[in-house]
Amino acid sequence: MSDKDDFYSKLKIQLDDTTDFPADYLYKFIVPASENQVTEVESIFNNTGAVINTKNSKTGKYVSVSIILKLNSSDEIITYYRKVEKIKGIISL
Repeated sequence: MSDKDDFYSKLKIQLDDTTDFPADYLYKFIVPASENQVTEVESIFNNTGAVINTKNSKTGKYVSVSIILKLNSSDEIITYYRKVEKIKGIISL
């Protein structure tokens, strides 16, 4: 099992222990501002009813992306993390 799989297994247990679904979940990511990573993140959450906020860093090199989305299970939450982790340079907080 990879480190990522291990991370997601632990996250699933934590979410199932602490969350009553359906629930609003807050994703936070940092992406480089130089390419179209913000658009890539937004496209993953398009048409989901998500509330997406972006904020540029002081230097303008990075963009903070906060997304609130109502989800029905810990598996759904992890599915979105797995989709965004493929984006170049993204950091999940």
